[in-house]
Amino acid sequence: MMDKKLLDILVCPVSKAPVEWDREKNELICRSSGLAYPIKDGIPVMLETEARTLSTDERLKK
Repeated sequence: MMDKKLLDILVCPVSKAPVEWDREKNELICRSSGLAYPIKDGIPVMLETEARTLSTDERLKK
């Protein structure tokens, strides 16, 4: 479970855009940069090198 206050202040380190929590995949999604950041042991890993690239469908989905 992601803390709402934490979600409100986190931004993508690449685009500086807000991120969304994908509960199903337990990732923080940035549609602007097209990256998904993993959450490991309840801690968001906000490193570009650890992020995966979103598919076109994932990037367009809302």
